[in-house]
Amino acid sequence: MKIIENPKREDWSTLLQRPTQSVEDIEDTVNQIFIDIQHNGDFAVAKYTSIFDGVELDDITVSEDEIKEASKNISNELKNAIRKAKQNIETFHKAQKTSKVEVETTRGVLCWQEKRPIEKIGLYIPGGTAPLFSTVLMLAIPAQIAGCKDIVLCSPPNKEGKIANEILFAAQLCGCTKIIKVGGIQAIAGLTFGTNIIPKVYKIFGPGNQFVTVAKQLSTKYGTAIDMPAGPSELLVVADDSANASYIASDLLSQAEHGTDSQVILVSDSKKLINSVSSEILKQVLDLPRKDIAKKALQNSKAFLIENVDEALKLINNYGPEHLIIATKNNAFFIDNIVNAGSVFIGNYSPESAGDYASGTNHTLPTNGFAKAYSGVNLDSFTKSITFQKISKKGLMNIGKTIELMAEAEGLQAHKNAVSIRLKDLVPAKAGISN
Repeated sequence: MKIIENPKREDWSTLLQRPTQSVEDIEDTVNQIFIDIQHNGDFAVAKYTSIFDGVELDDITVSEDEIKEASKNISNELKNAIRKAKQNIETFHKAQKTSKVEVETTRGVLCWQEKRPIEKIGLYIPGGTAPLFSTVLMLAIPAQIAGCKDIVLCSPPNKEGKIANEILFAAQLCGCTKIIKVGGIQAIAGLTFGTNIIPKVYKIFGPGNQFVTVAKQLSTKYGTAIDMPAGPSELLVVADDSANASYIASDLLSQAEHGTDSQVILVSDSKKLINSVSSEILKQVLDLPRKDIAKKALQNSKAFLIENVDEALKLINNYGPEHLIIATKNNAFFIDNIVNAGSVFIGNYSPESAGDYASGTNHTLPTNGFAKAYSGVNLDSFTKSITFQKISKKGLMNIGKTIELMAEAEGLQAHKNAVSIRLKDLVPAKAGISN
């Protein structure tokens, strides 16, 4: 782990760069695939599935028999673990429900806001080296709670043309309405344009590699909303001598094993702790099945020795980590002053993996610095807020002149007329208006 001592602020942007390709590097590829699928639909989807996943399928829709077979191939112990995680995630996301907001802004002018579900949503679940069935829970559960009508799940098939058993079990458990064996750019394009097999959706959710992230961003150009630009995973830990070095090492490795383009960072005021963590990483990585992936990711890792706590806080907010672990004597300082982070884990006994699986919070979070502007997925991500207003005769009398003056000042005479024509009818009867 490379140690950087008290870096100058002007160097932060360079030192904190993510190990990802720029959008320009992969945008052309994404654009070409989008255009192909827009014009050639399922034929193009099949072509790219063959190229990227190395499999040709007669039917990309998952059948009921396949779901039943998948369930049989999962141990009862794991099924119970998935159900327990589901329960906690449901509990946290149900608590996010809000009631109608209603207020009379001025006498006779009643305004209110209500939430409505997004009817058609697409869930992208990565497959590859680590099929993320936990992400099914994180996305399908709040979608179901919100009342989304169509929940379409896409996930890449393996060489045998199958989706991981755990993904299928979780999808069925959480109410996905259609499951499709397609991944990568072609999945995002299919959900964006719609094909004979893949439904067009209104909003796409889910993490993915850099190509999937750029594909999601491109889908917005064609009128499809996305949850956020969620790319390669990242973790920042801020810790001092009160922290447990072996715990911190395990947390850093838990994110490093996600992929070779993941990034982990340690910020500390203690060189002794940094050295201890580095030693622990070297020990623990040897026992990991995915050690080769973790080792490559660790090449992007850095440890910042920053002795001034205010400076450390500024660096963290400048980075805007997807995951932030706080393990210091003064946790409250960081909790109160962090403004840019996707999800925060506090103390020695709050591992980041708890949020990934079963504590109840959502693990679909903004990466690549987007935590400065985006929230992680939550119940509101699956709803729209619609405003309503009901204005009585008295209410229009109260705000009519205001509207007329403002519309006239903006040069929008028809706007003014829409009020004036009503006020003319009301003025003769003004004495009788009581509501």
